[in-house]
Amino acid sequence: MRAQFVLSEIGVGLRRNLTMTFAVVVSVALSLALFGGALLMREQVSTMKDYWYDKVNVSIFLCNKSDVTSTPKCAKGAVTGQQKKEIEADLKKMDAVDTVTYESADEAYKHYQEQFGDSPMAGNITPDMMPESFRVKLHDPKKYKVVATAFAGRDGVQSVQDQRSILDNLFGLMNGMNVAALFVMALMLIIALMLIVNTVRVSAFSRRRETGIMRLVGASGFYIQMPFIMEAAFAGLIGGVLACVMLLAGRYFLIDGGLALQNKLTLIDFIGWDAVLTKLPLVLAIGLLMPAVAALFALRKYLKV
Repeated sequence: MRAQFVLSEIGVGLRRNLTMTFAVVVSVALSLALFGGALLMREQVSTMKDYWYDKVNVSIFLCNKSDVTSTPKCAKGAVTGQQKKEIEADLKKMDAVDTVTYESADEAYKHYQEQFGDSPMAGNITPDMMPESFRVKLHDPKKYKVVATAFAGRDGVQSVQDQRSILDNLFGLMNGMNVAALFVMALMLIIALMLIVNTVRVSAFSRRRETGIMRLVGASGFYIQMPFIMEAAFAGLIGGVLACVMLLAGRYFLIDGGLALQNKLTLIDFIGWDAVLTKLPLVLAIGLLMPAVAALFALRKYLKV
């Protein structure tokens, strides 16, 4: 009978405050969807870092004849055969280096034509203008500075470039978007908590006569508070379920179907379904517990039992 009474009181409370309950559900759903999206974005950035940093090369560009007058570092002349042998030998001796690949000027010109052959500038580029280079793959891409320090000022070396710096800009942008999503999530969460407190307050006020009678007949404080807490928890649970649906739909339409980014952006290693599914229990738990705890603290102020 007690369980039936509590359930009936929950139904009454939800019907009386249907509009505010709907607002709570929507705000909780949006805030938890942003929270889950931020977690997935962080995992996506981490996955992309592991994928791309493993493929990053350090490029050591060598001086050619055209660099002698245009580049101060090449003022001593174009790289010689002996200098190339010494650079390659020193690279292979370094513990941080995994593999060393030499690219000639003709190979560099061929790759340039393959990538930028349609550009207006392509017709003005000749093979002798392309620099020779060593493409160095490191065991740990974070140790790029070891190679840069050892070869940046060396005779015959025009420059040392790390592709990791380009990727860092991309990942910095994605991390910025993640922070923005967390900020919006926090704002929505505050709004949801305010709505929950107001909903509990209105519900407690509308049922003050019933709670007064229950207090007179000796009902415990927890028994009186339980319907209000369950109302908030139920609304939060619905919001959590909607947030889970949004996350699943977002993963499906953005990556697998709809926009199908996985087919269009083949160079990106997207997170799988397992990453999404592991976040759903956390979203549901927060959706259930957050409104319940907020209602419990609100009742201490608005429901004197």
